[in-house]
Parts: sequence; structure tokens; C-alpha cells
Amino acid sequence: MFPDRSRHVTSTDLDALVMHMGERRGRPLPLAAYAVPSHARPPGEPAHIRKVVPVKQQVAQETSQPTAPVAARQQRPTLRVGVLGSGTVGTQVIRLLLEQADDFAARSGARLEITGVAVRDVDAPRDEAVPRDLLTDDAQAVATSNDIVIELIGGIEPARTLILAAFASGASVITGNKALIAAHGPELYAAAAEANTDFYYEAAVAGAIPVVYALRESMAGDRVTSVLGIVNGTTNYILDEMSTKGLSFEEALAAAQELGYAEADPTADVDGLDAAAKAAIIASLAFHTRVGMNDVEVEGIRSITADDIREAHASGCELKLLAIAQRREDEQASGISVRVHPALVPADHPLASVHGGFNAVLVEAEAAGRLMFYGQGAGGTPTASAVLSDVVAAAAHRVNGGQAPRESNYADLPILPPEQALTRYQIQLRVADAPGSLAAVAQVFGDHDVSINSVRQASYVDVGDELALVTIVTHAAPVSRLEAAVDGLRAQERVAEVVSTRRVEGL
Repeated sequence: MFPDRSRHVTSTDLDALVMHMGERRGRPLPLAAYAVPSHARPPGEPAHIRKVVPVKQQVAQETSQPTAPVAARQQRPTLRVGVLGSGTVGTQVIRLLLEQADDFAARSGARLEITGVAVRDVDAPRDEAVPRDLLTDDAQAVATSNDIVIELIGGIEPARTLILAAFASGASVITGNKALIAAHGPELYAAAAEANTDFYYEAAVAGAIPVVYALRESMAGDRVTSVLGIVNGTTNYILDEMSTKGLSFEEALAAAQELGYAEADPTADVDGLDAAAKAAIIASLAFHTRVGMNDVEVEGIRSITADDIREAHASGCELKLLAIAQRREDEQASGISVRVHPALVPADHPLASVHGGFNAVLVEAEAAGRLMFYGQGAGGTPTASAVLSDVVAAAAHRVNGGQAPRESNYADLPILPPEQALTRYQIQLRVADAPGSLAAVAQVFGDHDVSINSVRQASYVDVGDELALVTIVTHAAPVSRLEAAVDGLRAQERVAEVVSTRRVEGL
């Protein structure tokens, strides 16, 4: 039964997610791994950090007045950019910054010069796109000696310490670290505000899909009522393989690992922890309320079987792992619920057609109505696209003035307990194949104030002459009432077994 599989995120879960982070490309790095003895570099000069003339000094030194557009190019200030981490995403960020330097200068109003790339081992083999003369193991110097710092290490520490140091030095910070934001978002926002600098994290939620910008800025003039999304490409790939090729969970997971979609330890993905961190960020932005990982109810996909997929198809649905942030305001409850769990989605719903490793997010708002965001949710180049959009914005602010949005938590809505979430159930029963059975079942639902949407008797399963396999889909109701109805069905003498319960979203 659903509550037996679902739970809230614990500190152990967070540790598992942290170990999974780091661009899906390596373990979180200890701060000590970056340390360089002070005697190893000249006094007052960070190791391997190129000297760049400060912006104000550069402008003051401009004496010639060439004609435009040459003048515009020559008079652009240079901003120092430090990169923490050089994994899959970091490598692509560095490559694009170097290859498209003129484009980024034109878009931001400043030359963006990478002064250092902090890595754990400067001698390790690396993509040739990363110049070796930029590599350093002095992460502290990179974090504190630049105008813009890009954090792509992942995990909680040393990323948190380095970001706070970057803010203290006056740098703008761009990160894709979902685990860190979900766990320490308010602290990071406060540090950015105190330093009067920018904090951007588009890449933390859905890769190349601009969901953070949409919720943080585009939807600032509207009232969001719900966000429903596929935000983990690994689990979507696994469920899609099970649906389209008839693979078991274990077979689909092995295929995902072979293709690089899943880690050797897939815990953070298949147990829903990665999606839970993203759901916390989404809910915080959508509802102007602080939401942490421990506020998210989470269930993964390990329990999904071939029978579940077959039953979904028989019901005209697909099974998807969904991140759901929902606002509820009625006579029974007022607040928000945030959850991650597998759910049946009708085949004609936009999320049902999201295949492979792609992500999609559906936002419902009072004025704008339904908005759909779709694209690649992971991978080096797609995620680098999101990182670099933040870099351009931060650079433009340093040149022209302005700032990124600060934390918006004015609403401070209560976080509803899981049993107050509104959803629909699909319940599969084995019942006595005799007159009056359906009436008895319907009475149980009525006794618990749950309305029935549809009833179907399965024809593909032989349960014997005395039993029938019946699938019932309810209308939306609080989980507390739905669970009470399920308990009532188990006690009903005409019900031989409650075979399964699944949530249904998108009806």
C-alpha cells in the first residue's frame, strides 16, 4: 500500500544524495584536498590565479576612442571567472566560454576570462578542452579571487564553504548543486544578500530547461497553484524502457547503467532523492515559502513491476516518477504539499509522451493557465547551457548594474502533512465474482466520502471462476480518506485481496 512505500527524506538519504552529486561525475571533494601550503606561492598571490586588471582600473586606462564597433569591443571590461570542478559539466562550461568568448562578451558587456579551475588532482587525465595551465588544487584561491565563481563540485562540503567564501569576497556565484540548495538554500541566499551580489542556480533543477527562471522571474506576476514534473532523466529512462520494451526493472536499470544514464550506485535516482531535492527548490520558488528536503514525501521506483506497467497500459496510462508541488486552499486544509512518487498519467496527458532521459515540467497558474517546459534535463552540454545563461546574467549585472532576485519567502505557507495531499487512487482488487460485490465495494467508498471515477474488470488475468480482478479509479480526495477507504476494502468480506494502489495524476 502506498504509505508503506513512501516516506520523508532522512539525513541518511541526504548523505546518499550528496555522494551521488558532483555533476554525476565524481565524489564530493574534501576541502583539504584543495589545500596548498602558503609557502608554495608568492606572498599575497593565490596559486595559479591569473592577474587581471580590476574593472574600474581598466575603464580608467581607456584613452583611445576607436570607432564603433571596434571601440565597443576594446572598451569592454574584463571579469575574472573561477571554476570549481572540472567534471562533465565543468568541462563543457570551460570549453564554451573559451570557444565563444566574443559572443559572451557581446551578450554580457564584459570579457569573461577564466583565471583558474580548481580540481582535486591537477595531474589526472582530462579533456583537452580544459587548458592545463588553468588547473589548480587551491580551491579557496579560486573562490575568493574572482568576480564570478562557478561551483560545479557537487555535494554539501566543501561546496558550501567555498560558496560562502566567494560571497564574502564579493563574487557572484553560479551553481548547479541541487543537494546544497535544498539543504542550505536560505543560508546561501542570506550570504548573497549581505554581500550585495548575485546567486544563480538554473542548472540545479532540470538541466537546460529554464524552470528556475520561469518560476523566479517570469511567474512573479502570477499565482502558481501547482507544479507537476518529470525531473529525473534516469528514472524516466528506466520506466520508458519497461513500458516500450517490456523489460523488468532490473533489466532496464542495467541498460541505463551501461549507457551512462545511471550511476553504479543508483540510490539517489531510483529512490527518488534526486527528484526530491529538485521538488524542494521548485516548491520554494513557486509558493514563496521555504521548503527543505525533509518536507518532501518521497517514494522511488524500485517497487514497479511488469504487472504495474501492464495494468497502466490497460488503464490507458503511463507510469512516471513525478515531482509534485501543490497548493491547497479549502475548508479542510490550507498550505502546500510536496511529494515525489510514481504515478499513473493518462496517455493523452503531455507528460505521458516524455520519453527516454528527457525532463518536462508543467506549471499551473491562475492567470497564465498551463505552461509546459520540455527538454534535456541532464548531460554536460545541456547543463552547461543553463550555467552559462546565469554567467551572462551575473556578468551583465556587474557591468551595467542590477542584481539577481533575492529569496522570496514572504508567503510562509504551512507544509501540509502527507495525508492532507489531494490525489486520486487507482486500486486493484480481487473480489467475489457474484451479484452485489460491486455494490458492497461502492458502499465502502461512500462510507469514507470518496467518489468513484471509473470501474473496470480485467480480462487479461485468470483469477478463477469465483473471483474477478477489478480496477477502480477514484476522484481527487485527501490521502487520509483514500487510505481509510483502502483499509475498509480490506475488511470487506467480498474483497479477497487489495492487489495494489497507485496514485493517478493529470486527470
